[in-house]
Amino acid sequence: MPELPEVEVTRLGLAPHIEGTVVTDLILRREGLRWPFPPQLKEKIVGQRLQKTGRRGKYLLLHFATGTVLVHLGMTGNLRVMPTGTPAQKHDHVDIVLGTQLIRLTDPRRFGAMLWHDAADGAIESHLLLRHLGVEPLQDGFDAQLLFKQTRQRSAAIKQVLLAGDIVVGVGNIYASESLFQAGINPKTAANRISLKRYQSLVIAIRQILAAAIVQGGSTLKDFVGADGKTGYFQQNYFVYDRAGEPCRVCQGIIRHIKQGQRSSFYCVNCQK
Repeated sequence: MPELPEVEVTRLGLAPHIEGTVVTDLILRREGLRWPFPPQLKEKIVGQRLQKTGRRGKYLLLHFATGTVLVHLGMTGNLRVMPTGTPAQKHDHVDIVLGTQLIRLTDPRRFGAMLWHDAADGAIESHLLLRHLGVEPLQDGFDAQLLFKQTRQRSAAIKQVLLAGDIVVGVGNIYASESLFQAGINPKTAANRISLKRYQSLVIAIRQILAAAIVQGGSTLKDFVGADGKTGYFQQNYFVYDRAGEPCRVCQGIIRHIKQGQRSSFYCVNCQK
């Protein structure tokens, strides 16, 4: 699934091409993806200027004066910029046409979404899917004090707490595994047993891992490509994720694989206590 770095890479790739342009057409090739497409979406955005792009967690935001389009890439989706009139393939479900170019939503498994939040309904942060999200990990509100205070009553494993998204948003499975390794924390450790000092290390690790992944174009495990059609290569630098049975790059111990809440976790028993 595209995680925060992949969504941010997509946003950064789209922004120079589409911000400030006017939507001239909307082509929907099916009735919906994970949820039905909003009624009259075409009437809402055609003729409107796309003012700016944004991101909240794993949601890409396309801001218009009249409201905001929310895009989720699901498990295997991507958004790409291409010339208007480019023939659509089997899994190309949506085109937002902006004059001589378009942005195309491709989603083979159809777990993604394209939704609408009307400006008359208030700030985008009030949308049902966004209002309960935690702080952004790359912004100033995310620090060790926040993690420490918010986890004093949380006995769940720290890996599951990170993935829950109600304290900090966007630290998905891949980057949670890598961050916990860098911080030297076992993913099975109860969140309320981690000290403030160790949370300081975890915050630094999360920020560094996410920033590095964005610079390297995210991770490409299956179908993800950026807005320019290029794949990411952060997966070449994984220390633990998807390396079960391989030697640890630090201590040469064997990387372990477990399931936590039906998600795969990878860790080194020597480096992560």
